[in-house]
Amino acid sequence: MTSTVDEVLSYTNVISDIVMVIVVLDIIALFIMLFLEKYDPRVFVTWLIVLILLPPVGFILYMYMGSTIYNRRKFIPKNISDTNLMLASQHQDDLLERDLAGQPGKEGMYALAKSMKRAGAWMYTNDNDVTLFTEGNDKMTSLFEDLRSARKSILMEYYIIRNDRVGNILMDILIQKVSEGVEVRLLTDGFGIGKGPKEGIFRFRNAGGHYAMFHSSLNLMLSPKKNNRNHRKIAIIDGRVAYCGGFNIGDEYQGEGPLGHWRDATVRVVGSGIVPMAVRFCADWQYSAPRDRMRPLQHYLDLDSLPHTGSTRMQLVDGGPDTMPNNPVQMQYLAMMARARKRLYITTPYLVPDEAMLLVLGNAVRSGVDVRILIPDKKDHMFVYWNNLTYSDELLKLGVRVWRYKDGFVHEKMLLMDDDCCSIGSANLDHRSLSLNFETNVMVYSEEVTSKAADQFLRDLEDSTEYLPEQAEGRPLMMRVRMAVSRQLILLA
Repeated sequence: MTSTVDEVLSYTNVISDIVMVIVVLDIIALFIMLFLEKYDPRVFVTWLIVLILLPPVGFILYMYMGSTIYNRRKFIPKNISDTNLMLASQHQDDLLERDLAGQPGKEGMYALAKSMKRAGAWMYTNDNDVTLFTEGNDKMTSLFEDLRSARKSILMEYYIIRNDRVGNILMDILIQKVSEGVEVRLLTDGFGIGKGPKEGIFRFRNAGGHYAMFHSSLNLMLSPKKNNRNHRKIAIIDGRVAYCGGFNIGDEYQGEGPLGHWRDATVRVVGSGIVPMAVRFCADWQYSAPRDRMRPLQHYLDLDSLPHTGSTRMQLVDGGPDTMPNNPVQMQYLAMMARARKRLYITTPYLVPDEAMLLVLGNAVRSGVDVRILIPDKKDHMFVYWNNLTYSDELLKLGVRVWRYKDGFVHEKMLLMDDDCCSIGSANLDHRSLSLNFETNVMVYSEEVTSKAADQFLRDLEDSTEYLPEQAEGRPLMMRVRMAVSRQLILLA
C-alpha cells in the first residue's frame, strides 16, 4: 500500500513539474510578446488565448510561427556596401524639394512624398515612363519580350512560379539567355515556390544560371522564418527596365486557373525609378545567397545610359520584419488614407485592416471622402473569405462602401488617392503583409496613371455587386461562428 502511495506521489510530482515548466514557458512567451515583440494588440490577445487554453501546444506553435525577435537583425542587408547605398540615394538629394516645393497645385503631392520619404520610402524620382498592366496576358507578353531582349543581366525575384505552361516558358527564356552569356539571377520564396518548375530550375542552374531561395525549404519546417515570406514580385532587365506589382508567374495569373479571370496589377518602369528596385534585389539576394556574391551595383545599372525622357514621379516603398515596428508600407497606406480629400479607391484580395486604419477610414468618410473598397467574391482561402466579410461589416458601419468582384478573382493590391497618386505593388491590406511578409509597392505620382487605375477600378465595379448592410444582418449562427473564429485564426496564419 505504501509503495502504491509513493508511486502516485511520484507521478504527481512529475506531472506538477511538467505543469510548472509549461507555465514558466508560457510566461516567457507572454513576456517576449508583451515587452519585446511589441505585437499588434489583436495578435497578442489571440496568442494569449492559445497559450492559456493549449499550454504545451501553444508554446510550440508560438516559437514555430509567432516569434520574430530572433531574426530582425539578420534581415538587415549587411552585404550591401555603403557605397552602393550612396549610389542609390545620391540621386534623390534635394530633388523632391526642387521638383515639387512651391509648385501651384502640387502641395498635396509634395506633402505626401515628403512624409513618405521620412517614413522610409526612398529614391523619389521624376523622370520615369510608367506603364500600368491590369491583365495577366498583357503583363506577361511585355515581360517576356523584355527578357528575350536582355543583353547583359536579368534580376528576378518572384513569390510564386508555377510548374505549368507559363512558368516553363519563363524558365526556357532564362536558360536561353544564360546560354547567350547574360548574367541571370532568379530568387524565389521557399514557401511560395512550392511545387514550382523544379526541372526547369535544375536545367537553369546546370546551364550556369544563379538561383537562390529566400528561406530554403530545407529549414523552413523547423523555423519561425516560415512565417516571414518574400512576397515581392520584381524584375530588372539590363538595368534599363523594371517590373513591380502583384502578378505571380503561371497560367492561373492569366485567367487559366480554377478561379477564372484573374485581375491584378503591375507597373513597368523605365527611368531612374529602377535604381531602388535593383538595390532591393541585391539586398534580398545577398541575404539569401551570401556565398554567391553579386558584382558591384554599378555592373547592373548604367545610370549614364538610362533614358530620362519620362516625367512620371515615383517612390519605392519596402516593408518587412526588418522594418518593424514602423513598417513603411503600413505608414504609406495610413498616409494615403489620411490625406485623401476627394476619393479613396482600394482594391485588395485580403481585407484585414488594423484599428488605426479603421479609425482613419472612418475619419475620411466623415470628411466627405468617397471611400470605396473592392474585394473578391470567390474564395481562394476560406479563412480569408470569412475575414473579408467580417471587416466589411465593420467598414459598412463607418460609411465605407464595399463591392464584391464577380468576374473571376481580384488579386490586385491598389490604393488610389484623389487625382494624382496611386500605389501598386505586392502588399495586401492585412496583418501578414503589414507585419510578417517582405513586400514592395510603387508609389506613383501621376494624373495619367492614376486616371487609368481609376477607370479600371470603376469598370471592375460594373462586374461587382455592392455589399449592403442588410446582407450582414440576420446571418445564421454557424456563419457568425465561422467569422468569429476566422478573425482570430487569420492573425496567426
